[in-house]
Formats: sequence, C-alpha cells, structure tokens
Amino acid sequence: MSEAATEKAVDAALEESAIKMRGTDVSVFYGEKQALFDVNLDVRKNSVTALIGPSGCGKSTFLRCLNRMNDTIDICRVSGEITLDGENIYDPKIDVVELRARVGMVFQKPNPFPKSIYENVVYGPRIHGQVSTRAEMDEVVERSLIKAGLFNEVKDRLQEPGTGLSGGQQQRLCIARAIAVSPEVILMDEPCSALDPIATAKVEELIDELRVNYTIVIVTHSMQQAARVSQRTAMFHLGKLVEEGDTDKMFTNPDTKLTQDYITGRFG
Repeated sequence: MSEAATEKAVDAALEESAIKMRGTDVSVFYGEKQALFDVNLDVRKNSVTALIGPSGCGKSTFLRCLNRMNDTIDICRVSGEITLDGENIYDPKIDVVELRARVGMVFQKPNPFPKSIYENVVYGPRIHGQVSTRAEMDEVVERSLIKAGLFNEVKDRLQEPGTGLSGGQQQRLCIARAIAVSPEVILMDEPCSALDPIATAKVEELIDELRVNYTIVIVTHSMQQAARVSQRTAMFHLGKLVEEGDTDKMFTNPDTKLTQDYITGRFG
C-alpha cells in the first residue's frame, strides 16, 4: 500500500472512530403519513450537533428516534438503522430502559418530578441500580448538580421541591437528572425555548462544558443558538435532511440555497 493510501486509510479509521451514533436511511411513519425520508446522519463523539429547520420539518422526530422515544407512539413505525457505538439500537435484543440510560433526554419545557431536588436527581440512578447507600446517593446528587452548574444555588435546599425553582433552574435540574445516570449521549429538544435570555445563556454555557464528557444533540429554532453552541449542524426541511456539516461553514457558506434562505430568515 502506498504512503498516500495508508494515510487515507488511517484518516478513514479515525473518522469512523469519531462517530458515536449513526442514522442510515432512517424513515418514520405515523400511520399512513411519512414524517422522515431516508435520513443519513452521523453524530460525532464529544461534540454538539444542532438540528435546525422550520416547524414540522422532522428534526424532533429524528431526535426521538435516537433513544426510541417514538416507541411510545402506537401508530409510529421507524425503518432504516440507527447505531450507538456500532450497535443497532432497534435490534430486538436491545433493552430500551438501558438504552435510555445511555441516551438521556432533556425536554422543551422543564419537567421536574413533584419531588425534592435531591429525589429528582437520585431517581434515575436508584431505579437503574447504580446506587444503594446514602453516601453513594449523596455523591451522585452533588456531582450531577455541580456538572449542571446548579449546586451552589440549591445546596442548602436539597429537600425542597424541584418545582419551586425558577424556570432556568428547573431546566438545569432536569439536565442534572439526565446526567445522574452517567449517559453517553444527551438529547435536548429546544431546551431553552421556555427560558429568559439570562437562563438561556447559563444553559448554553453548560452545554459547552458538558460536551467534554458527553455527546450532545440539540434541536433548536434559534439560529444564533445553533451557531453559538454546536460544532456540527444538520438542516431539515419537509422530513428530509437538506445538508449537514461544520457549523461555521453552514452559517457562512452553506451548500444549498434552502439552507441559506432559512439561516438568513427568508422563510421558516
């Protein structure tokens, strides 16, 4: 093998090893209606991938495929393949509960459980059998709240209800709850849409810190947010993936006029 060919093979192997999740020909049907058409998208390790596009374009539908949340909808059918570290997550042998521990989710509206702040965080590790002693629980609560940038604000009120926090604090509590089970991937479906600008800035800062340890996929309607927090961006339109690539390039020199028009606000 020539030096150039060897180099190319090494580059290809490195590129492959950087992929955490991969969607291949992913289509989604709700009854007779097709919502996604043959989407092929790679999600890279320790980076933030932003899914953008107008309302109803399929970005949240694709996000929900990544931890099989669409399984909860009776009329929903998913075809194609989605892999996590090379393993097909739709394989019948896959334990969906375990999958959702590995691929966590933060929703659009903060949805803390009607329990104490402490119980919100420790709930997941407890049901997954990851903690058994009070000391282990204390440690996981502190570590998760620190990672979510919330510990200093709530450390003296851990037994108070999570629902008593401000909107931004509730969303960071939900992020702490998601990371408490030590996921590998965190999915975020418009996590800042219900928050004010100050709370949004805190969550965006947090996303940037979290990607050191986690792979993050975020659905966002805000072009500015996608540009600020992500390294890769994927543009969806009418259930199809229009293009995806490096965020800086997508926002300065997209490959398609459709992406250009959406980013500059001509439609959407």
